[in-house]
Amino acid sequence: MGRKYVFDFDSTLTRVEALDVLAEMTLQGRSDREEIVNKIQEITNLGIDGDISFTESLERRIKLLNAKKDDLDGLVVELRQKISKSIASNKEFFEKFSDDIYVISCGFKEFIDPIVAEYNIPSDRVYANTFKFDESGSIIGFDETNVLSSHNGKIECLKELDLDGEVQVIGDGYSDYVMREAGIAHKFFAYTENVHREKAASNADHIAPNLDEFLFVNDLPRNISYPKNRIKILLLENVHPAAFDNLSEDGFSVELVKHSLSEEELVEKIKGVHVLGIRSKTQVTKRVLDAANKLLVVGAFCIGTKQIELDYAKKKGVVVFNAPYSNTRSVVELAIGEIIMLMRNVFPRSTEIHQGQWNKTAVNSREVRGKNLGIVGYGNIGKQLSVLAEAIGMRVYYYDIEDKLALGNAVKCETLEDLLNVSHVVTVHIDDNQANKNFIGEREINQMRDGAMLINLSRGFVIDIAALTEALKSGKLSGAAVDVYPEEPRSNGEFKTELQGLANVILTPHVGGSTEEAQRDIADFVPNKIMDYINSGNSVDAVNFPNIRLPKQNNAHRFLHIHKNIPGIMAHINEVLAKYEMNIVGQYLSTDSEVGYVITDLDKEYNKDVMKALRKVEHTIKFRVLY
Repeated sequence: MGRKYVFDFDSTLTRVEALDVLAEMTLQGRSDREEIVNKIQEITNLGIDGDISFTESLERRIKLLNAKKDDLDGLVVELRQKISKSIASNKEFFEKFSDDIYVISCGFKEFIDPIVAEYNIPSDRVYANTFKFDESGSIIGFDETNVLSSHNGKIECLKELDLDGEVQVIGDGYSDYVMREAGIAHKFFAYTENVHREKAASNADHIAPNLDEFLFVNDLPRNISYPKNRIKILLLENVHPAAFDNLSEDGFSVELVKHSLSEEELVEKIKGVHVLGIRSKTQVTKRVLDAANKLLVVGAFCIGTKQIELDYAKKKGVVVFNAPYSNTRSVVELAIGEIIMLMRNVFPRSTEIHQGQWNKTAVNSREVRGKNLGIVGYGNIGKQLSVLAEAIGMRVYYYDIEDKLALGNAVKCETLEDLLNVSHVVTVHIDDNQANKNFIGEREINQMRDGAMLINLSRGFVIDIAALTEALKSGKLSGAAVDVYPEEPRSNGEFKTELQGLANVILTPHVGGSTEEAQRDIADFVPNKIMDYINSGNSVDAVNFPNIRLPKQNNAHRFLHIHKNIPGIMAHINEVLAKYEMNIVGQYLSTDSEVGYVITDLDKEYNKDVMKALRKVEHTIKFRVLY
C-alpha cells in the first residue's frame, strides 16, 4: 500500500486565506474596510489555532464579508495569481500523483475546485464547505450539515474517507495537525512557506518551509534536487539587510552576523555552510577553506578579494563573486568632495570654528578649476572620476600599467613620474595586488610638485604612511585624504594612525564605498550572482573560476561537474554518461589552466548510480545535481 497526501488549501496551496482576499475585494471603497479586514483575519487565526470553534469562526467571518455569488469568479482570478511559489514550481508532482492527493479544507468548494483542477485534482477528491445564497445571490451562510463546518470537522472527514496506506497531512494550521493527533494520519507536515504558526509547527512531525522540502523528505519527484531551505548561508560584517531579504525570499536559510570573525571562529562557524558572504575584514584562508566541508560559494560584498585565498578556493571547487562596479560612483563622489575640500583648505577652517576661533582668510584656499588632477589607475573608478573632474574644470592626467583609452580630454602619462611631476592633486585607484605595496613611497612623493595633495581611496598598503606623514610635516605636501590603512580593526572602536592631528588631512574609516545606495546595489548584485550559481550553475563574473553563461534550462536534469583540468577527463565523464544511456541535450564547458567546469543537461530520468560514477571520475573536485 502506498501513501496518500492530504493538503490544506488556504495558506498552503495558496499564499493567502481566501476569505481574507474576498473581504478585501467586497469591502473596496468602504471607510471601515481596513478595520473589517483586520477583524476577519483575527477571527481566521483564532479558528486555525483552535482558540475558537471553527463553526464560530466561519459564522463570524461570513457576517462581515458582505459578499455575493458573482464575487466568487473574481476571487478565483485573484487566487490563481496567489498560488504558493513552490507549489506552482512542482506542478508535475500533482499531475503524476493525482490519484493519491486529496484536499481537505475548511474553505469552500466554490473557489477551491477551479483552482486545484488546474493541478489535476478532481472535484470528487476535494472536501470543503459550500456557501448558502439568498435569492439575490448574497452569501448568507454555509451548509451546516457538512462535517467540515463543525469543530474538528477535518477529523471526521478523514475518518469517513478511510484511506488505505500511510496518510500524510500537509497544512499550515493546528486544525490540520488534529488529524495526526487523532491517530488517523500517520504524519503531519507543518507548511510554513506562507505563514509560520507556532502551535502547528511545535507539534509537527516535520516542518516544511516549502513543498520542495516535503518532496525531498519523501523522495518524490521535484523541481529541484535539493531544497533551498537546506542550503545554509552565512553573512558576516553587517552586510546590508537587503542581501538577507533577497536570499531569504528565494528560500535559503540565512544567518546574519554583524561583525567579522577571526580565523579560529570562522573555522568553527563555516562547517555545514554552503555560502559565505563577507566584506573586506574577514580572511578566508586555506585553513578556513579546508574546514568548509560544504562550501560552494563565497560572495565578497565589496570590490576587493585580497582577503580570500582565490587560487586555493578554486582548487577546492569554491566559486568567488564580488561587486566590482556597485560602489564605483560612491568612491568617485567622495574623491571629488575631498579634492575640493583639500584645495579650499576647509578642514583647518572647520576645526578652528569648532575650537571657537574665527579665521576668515583666503590663504591656501584655491579653486579646482584649471588645476591638474593625476589619476593613478585608470579602471572603473579612475575613468568615472576623470569624467566628473573634467566637468568641474580640472585638467586630467592618468597613468596605468595597462594600455587604457582616454575619456574626454584626459591625457595619458607614459610614466608615473610624468604624472607626479605635473599634478596638483594625485589620487590613487589601484588594485590589491601585493606588488603594489608602497606603490607611492618616499621616492614617488619627492617626485610630486611642492605643495601638491595626495588622496588614497584604494588599498591601505599602496601608500607608505610614514613617508606621507613626513612629507606633510615638512610641507612637501600641503594636504592629504586617506580612507584606507595598512592595518584596520575588525570592528568599530579605537584606532590610531601617524596621520592624526596633521593640518589639512582628511581621515575617514574605509567608507569610500559605504553609501546607502552602494551598499544596497551590492546587496542586490552579489546575492543575484550567488543565486544564479546555486540555482542554475551560471558562473558569469566569477573572480576565480571559468565563466559559463547558460541558456535557460527546461525539462531537463542538470549535472554540474568541477574537475582538475587534466587531458582526457571529458572523455571519462562522457563515457560514464554513455554507459548509463544518458541522452545529452546540452553540454557547456569552460576551463582555465587548472580547473574545468562542465555542465550537462539530460532529457531523461537517471538513477543514483550514474551520480556515484560521476563523483568517482578521477580528478573530480565537486559534483552536484540540479532539477
